[in-house]
Formats: sequence, C-alpha cells, structure tokens
Amino acid sequence: MNVAQLVSEIKSKKSYLCVGLDTDINKLPEGISKDTEGILQFNKEIINATKDFAVSYKINTAFYEQLGSKGWNIIEKTREMIPSNTLSIADAKRGDIGNTSTMYAKAFFETMDFDALTVAPYMGYDSVEPFLKFNNKITIVLGLTSNEGSADFQTNPIYDPPLYKTVLERISKWGTPENLMFVIGATKAEALVEIRNVVPDHFLLIPGVGAQGGSASEVCKNGKNALGGLLINSSRGIIYASSGRDFAEAARAEAQKLALETQPYTAHL
Repeated sequence: MNVAQLVSEIKSKKSYLCVGLDTDINKLPEGISKDTEGILQFNKEIINATKDFAVSYKINTAFYEQLGSKGWNIIEKTREMIPSNTLSIADAKRGDIGNTSTMYAKAFFETMDFDALTVAPYMGYDSVEPFLKFNNKITIVLGLTSNEGSADFQTNPIYDPPLYKTVLERISKWGTPENLMFVIGATKAEALVEIRNVVPDHFLLIPGVGAQGGSASEVCKNGKNALGGLLINSSRGIIYASSGRDFAEAARAEAQKLALETQPYTAHL
C-alpha cells in the first residue's frame, strides 16, 4: 500500500486511525488462552472488529520478539491478517550502519512484506538511506517522541534550534513524502504547528492518543495538512478496552469513538 492509496482510504473511512497491536500475552482477556494461539486469536478478533475504522495497523515487534521464534511466527501470521486496504507498519525502530540496515529492511519489507517500518535516525544518513531504497515502501523515522527522556536530547534547551527540528529538516531532504514519514508523539501536540513549518507535506505517525493522554482532536487541529497527513495511533486504549469476553466489541466501540473524534478534520479532504 502506498501513500496515495492511504489517502484514498482516509477519505473513504473519514478516519486517521492506526490501531497498535501491542499484544501482551499477560493481558489477554477472559476466554482467550494465554499462549501463542491465544495471541493470534486475539489479534484476529481485534483486526476484524476495528477494520471498518482503521486505515493502518502497527505491530510493535518487541511484544512478540520476547517470545523467540514463536513470536516471529506470530508477527508473520498477524501481518497476513491485516487487510490489504490498510497500511501495515512494523514498529521495530531499527537503524544501523548500511549493510545491517539493508538486512533489516529486507526482513521487514521483503520477507514479511510490511508496507512501512519505524527507524531510529541517531546514526545518521547511512543508517536511514538503505531503507529508502525499497520501492513502494515507507520509512517512518523517529522525530519527536512522547517519552520523558525525549528532553535529554530532542528538546534539550542547549540546542538551538531544538535537536528534533534539525533531525526533521535534514532527514526530510533524504526522501520524499511518498517514502518517508515521521513519528511525533501525541503528547507534543502543541509542537505540531511548528513541525508542520519544517515538514509540511510528510505524513506524521502520532502515537500516544488514549492511554498515554494525547488528544486526537488537538493533533488534528495542529497537525493535518492538505492530504490529511496523519496516522493517529491508539494501542492500549483500543485493544484493552475490556478484559472480558466482550473485548472485541469494546475495541470496536473505542475505534469508532476515536474515528468520530477525527472526522471533522477529514470531511474536506
């Protein structure tokens, strides 16, 4: 799935919703076995319950990698469950010197056929450029994150301009809005106006809505561009909306609620 198809899906569903499949085996709800088969059943039911509102699904690979080879198998099978009309994201935050980055890109873009992959930019151009070489794939680079430690480097006042702005400005020149996106934390919604001055045309993946306290409407107001340009991710707030047997219905209700919150900002796309 490419960016043009993603924009079409956003217009069709009137939604910016990205559902994060951060599936923790210890948090599986009542009626789901706490094993690998249970994880797959849970993921399948969540996807089926939310696909009317989601334009993207993001698999946080750490929740599966902890299970070893079985976890990688779950990643591949879950990837196969994601509808072809939604963007599939591997949230793996890879990034290393050239040859290693190429191998990471092959793993996620070719072997597992994800549409997009999150990448850490700290090592610079030669660690990001290999991902950008893959046709019809999207590299999503960490820009401004929601975690407390982001103040150590990204927004540390010793840097003028802030380091995150330098990262966004420089990296935006390495690719295009068709093959490059940026991660911006939802709890940094007030910074989105300035960020749009730096990267006006790129899509932004916005985690942190829901359980982390970010506001979808604030993100839309400050961060949308002419094509929408947003993927608003909610993970725990949707997939763990209920710990009972009604977990799928509860997830659907939360997905619809978030989609409706963003609808006024998709109406004129």
